[in-house]
Order: sequence, then C-alpha cells, then structure tokens
Amino acid sequence: MSVFGKLFGAGGGKAGKGGPTPQEAIQRLRDTEEMLSKKQEFLEKKIEQELTAAKKHGTKNKRAALQALKRKKRYEKQLAQIDGTLSTIEFQREALENANTNTEVLKNMGYAAKAMKAAHDNMDIDKVDELMQDIADQQELAEEISTAISKPVGFGEEFDEDELMAELEELEQEELDKNLLEISGPETVPLPNVPVALPSKPTKKKEEEDDDMKELESWAGSM
Repeated sequence: MSVFGKLFGAGGGKAGKGGPTPQEAIQRLRDTEEMLSKKQEFLEKKIEQELTAAKKHGTKNKRAALQALKRKKRYEKQLAQIDGTLSTIEFQREALENANTNTEVLKNMGYAAKAMKAAHDNMDIDKVDELMQDIADQQELAEEISTAISKPVGFGEEFDEDELMAELEELEQEELDKNLLEISGPETVPLPNVPVALPSKPTKKKEEEDDDMKELESWAGSM
C-alpha cells in the first residue's frame, strides 16, 4: 500500500472507496500545519515561563527550580517533536501539490491530444501529399504562364537592335546639345559686311554711247 493510501485509509471504510481528492488532502495538511504552529507558540511561551521560574527560585528553593527545569525539558522535547512533524507534513503537502499539478497537466495534455487526433481523423497522408503536389504543379504552371505573358510580342515586325540603339543615341545627343544651348545662351557669330548696292551690269545701250563718245573725241582731235 502506498504512503498516500496509508495516510488516507485507502482500502477500508467509506473514504477508502472514493478516496479524498488532492485538494481536500492539501487543505487538511494545511489545517494541521496551522494547528501545530499554534502549539509551537504555546510551548515556546511555556518554556520561557519555566525558565523564568527556575531563575526566580534559584538556590533559595532548589526543589521548585529543579521542577521548573524538568517541565522546561519536557516542553522542549515536545517542541522538537512538533518541528519534526511539521517538516514531514510540509514535505507531504508539497509532494501532493506537485502530484496534483502533474495530474492537471497530464489531463490537459490528454485533452489536447484527443483534440488533435479528432482534427487528424479526416486527414489522409496520401491525400495530403497529393494535394501538396497539385499545389506545386499549379504554382509551376502559373510561373510559366506569367513568363510567357511577360515576353514582348512583335506581331510579325522585326527591328534591328543596333539601328534602334544608334537612333536612340542620336536623339539623346540632340537633347543634350539643346540643353547645353539653353544653359549657355545663343552664340554670336560675326557676319561679313553686306554691300549696300551691287554694281549694275553694263547694258548694250551703255556700250553704244561709249563708242559714240570715243568717235567724237577722235574727230575733235583731228581738227
């Protein structure tokens, strides 16, 4: 028979059939501790009183002093026994409290295990593996579709990449030059002087007049 069984009278009588609950046993042990603590205080006071009486009688009344010391010794012996009993009861109470805690913990763990089992009853590991494989396949398919959609489509038109890059660079250079002109301002370039009037081309009439003048001058010189 276990220590707890002996303590609570398991195996005989009404209490042995049902047995006390851990909470009831813990409460009784606490009540016993409180009772013994009060008895300790009482014995400590009695010991102090007997010691005072022995000092009071001293050598004047040795018989009374010796009787007081004997009672003091008996009280001290009872006090020591109570100290030992309290230590034992404290150990039993702590052990019972730990056992009660462990029982509650195991009970809750068993409850959780049953809940987990119930949650897994409708699950088949093969079906789970199959489902995860389907998910992986669908993800792979989705990535392939996204890659195909993201590729540029020329609709039959093909362009020379080098030619496009050259044109882009030319546009960038034009834009750069324009920005530089806007920053530095228009540059003044000196231009050559433009003549006010252009020489007129001699006409046929003018040539005939010149010939007449030459002929006149020649005639005047011969006179």
